[in-house]
Amino acid sequence: MPQTPQQYITQNQPQFLDQLQQFLRFPSISAQPVHQPDIQACAQWLIDHFIALGLQTQLIQTKGHPIVSAQTNFPTNRKVIIYGHYDVQPEDPIDQWQTPPFEPTIKNGFLYARGASDDKGQLFAHIKAVEALLKTNTSLPCNVHFLIEGEEESTGNSLEHYITQNASQLACDAVLISDTTMFNETTPAVTYALRGLAGFEVTVKGPNRDLHSGAFGGAVANPALILSHILSQCITTTGKILIPGFYDSVLPLSANELQTVYQLPFDEAQFAQSIGIPQTSGESEFPVIARIGHRPTFEVNGMFSGYTGPGGKTIIPASATAKITMRLVPDQDWNTIAQLADNYIRSLAPDTVHLEISPHFGANPILIDTHHPIMQTARNALRLAFDHTPVFIREGGSIPVVNTFAQTLKVPVVLIGLGLASDNIHSPNENFKIENFIKGAQASAQFLTNL
Repeated sequence: MPQTPQQYITQNQPQFLDQLQQFLRFPSISAQPVHQPDIQACAQWLIDHFIALGLQTQLIQTKGHPIVSAQTNFPTNRKVIIYGHYDVQPEDPIDQWQTPPFEPTIKNGFLYARGASDDKGQLFAHIKAVEALLKTNTSLPCNVHFLIEGEEESTGNSLEHYITQNASQLACDAVLISDTTMFNETTPAVTYALRGLAGFEVTVKGPNRDLHSGAFGGAVANPALILSHILSQCITTTGKILIPGFYDSVLPLSANELQTVYQLPFDEAQFAQSIGIPQTSGESEFPVIARIGHRPTFEVNGMFSGYTGPGGKTIIPASATAKITMRLVPDQDWNTIAQLADNYIRSLAPDTVHLEISPHFGANPILIDTHHPIMQTARNALRLAFDHTPVFIREGGSIPVVNTFAQTLKVPVVLIGLGLASDNIHSPNENFKIENFIKGAQASAQFLTNL
């Protein structure tokens, strides 16, 4: 009997892991200019890998980092675009890594390296799925077009521009992405919604220099205290956002969807314990899993002001800054929400300080119809590969290009998560379960076959 793609993937696991380790050795950190040569080298490695598989390739240079394009050319009108990103987050703090971040290490069934899960490992599963199909068939049931960017981790928009400018050439039946997670260690998931994002930076400026708190205290507004007071009026301790008009366009959850959320096997106590908090917080009228994926948020990502060194320094700081992002849900528009927040924060600033707000950035949320036949095809492929019934979930993160694909190409975007919540993405000791890499490749091959 001829070999199946699934058998080919199982048989070639050692070779696939060796190739993935080569891919992970590139410190392709897009946010740091010093790694520009590594970005270029990593993109070229992908091009060479696709050429060896017989795909038509193009390294698309942009104002930012290059886009890798690779596609098959079989006589069929069906086509799937597979998206991924080859850039990674910085490795800091380096002293908390148990193994070198760019020297991949296999330990206890997991592959440890920066980018192992986000997103090189998940992307590479699809590349190996296409290889398996090519090696075990004379042609594919549909054409595949890989579009792989190098700016996802640095909020670049070169790929978004490329998609909008080349929409007719990119016409397809679906877009396939693995840059999300499974529901838990054994339950695969198809993500049908992602939260959007609106963000900016707020700076409160007081005196033209740090001042002695004894000589000037009581007569000069303290920017750190003013900023803290402003932020405390944006959200309550129970998670209610106080920005006027913030919730006006939030699409209510249907009774069926809310019932489905309550039926998901989620352990709140275990969740809290896993991240070292006494208990969860937020809107108590919603279950924790809904607070994460179905509700909007207001977060302070960082604050800095005044003296932060050892010992004391009695000053009134000259300024205070907060980095703010808000996660958004359907049908919130990120530009509208950012402007509402901007106006409200400005209204809270007293006349004793100067307020500066940096330009807004963001992306809109996305909601995908789970009843679309292609979404069901993805669910069935995951079931066969992982031998567990998949669930449809919303995810709290944001992937801006997903909205660009959906709005520009007018096709379903299939988000198949192969990672785990415990993969430590963006943190030290990032890892990817090898079993998920192999089963993910098998699921991808099954999806492309069934399409």
